[in-house]
Amino acid sequence: MSLAHPIRALIVALLLLPTAAAAQSPFEPVAQVNDQVITRWELDQRTRLLEALRAPGNVIDEALDALINDRLQLGAARSLGIEVTEEEIAEGMAEFAGRANLSTEQFLQEIGRAGVDSQTFRDFVRAGLAWRAAVRARFGPQVQVGPDDIAKAREQVEPDAGLRVLISEIVLPANTPEARQQAEARAAEIQRITSLDAFAAAARQYSAAPTRERGGRVDWLDVANIPAPVANAVLTLRPGEVTPPLRLPNAVALFQLRAIEETETPAPQNVTLDYAQFFIPGGRTESALAEAQRLRGRVDTCDDLYAVAQGVPENQLQRDELPLSEVPQDVALELARLDPGEASTTLTRGNALVFLMLCDRATAGAEAPTDVALVNRLRSEQLSAMADIWLAELRSEAFIVGEE
Repeated sequence: MSLAHPIRALIVALLLLPTAAAAQSPFEPVAQVNDQVITRWELDQRTRLLEALRAPGNVIDEALDALINDRLQLGAARSLGIEVTEEEIAEGMAEFAGRANLSTEQFLQEIGRAGVDSQTFRDFVRAGLAWRAAVRARFGPQVQVGPDDIAKAREQVEPDAGLRVLISEIVLPANTPEARQQAEARAAEIQRITSLDAFAAAARQYSAAPTRERGGRVDWLDVANIPAPVANAVLTLRPGEVTPPLRLPNAVALFQLRAIEETETPAPQNVTLDYAQFFIPGGRTESALAEAQRLRGRVDTCDDLYAVAQGVPENQLQRDELPLSEVPQDVALELARLDPGEASTTLTRGNALVFLMLCDRATAGAEAPTDVALVNRLRSEQLSAMADIWLAELRSEAFIVGEE
């Protein structure tokens, strides 16, 4: 609080003390900024708006702080001859509502259910627009973005290097409640393993995955191709450590990190998997496995499966194209090991063996920003920093009563 005039401050402070008759009045002053009063109604309304927007922190304190800033920012805008038009306010309200994929009317209805008056939202938008225009008018000519600034910014947005990992796995069957209970108990013991040899021995003894004969060892996998829950768990490990038990359909899995390294290829931002599942009746029986082996010799691509599927029930062949995040984890883990045209017979579904083939893996890196986009971002960052300093100066020079 700035108290350049102690007598004036005392008078205003006495004014802001609620009397018994006015204690609950919506027009009771709760703060004063220079010559302008903030009423209890305004504070209550801004608090309700922030609550409707799910703002963090103490919303009452945040609301009062924001209202004080509004008074200072609107005053600064007026001193520069800036006034926001009704058309600009309407456009600003529509733009803000659009962030929630709502029209202005729909947004007003939503906040209205929280007791927020439409004028409160209008004032909120007006103050923001006025301050933005004032900052541009005062500091815009001072902002300079040169070639060196653009080059430095471009280095900061270069895509991250790719990662690949060497892991070992143990997959414990859990296709019944009793089996899941046993698997989770066993997994709790395995999780305490800290050596590669001990994990390999446990894989040979307990794992149901085909990798059990290799002590659970899996070849190098690109992290971008691994389901996020598994990748996130693995990337927190040091070599030799084991993930917590991870639930998969009909199984509980644990993974041990053996090694991790960067790759020369940048990590893709999005992975989409095109894959096919051909369900062979019989589960993991010798006859089903033999049929899968014959099938592997007949198909080179997923399209070849359509000829194989002629005359069989329609649901015996299933083909999907999904983002990695939407692919079942056990399927995604198998696909992470495959190149297009390769197949796996590790999984089962019900009483069927799954002949799983990867048709295609589409990846997309982050699109490099244009120079214009980088210039706009850098200008915005500079203006934001200047605006923060200006607002701090306005607050230090203002006569404010009622702030904490």
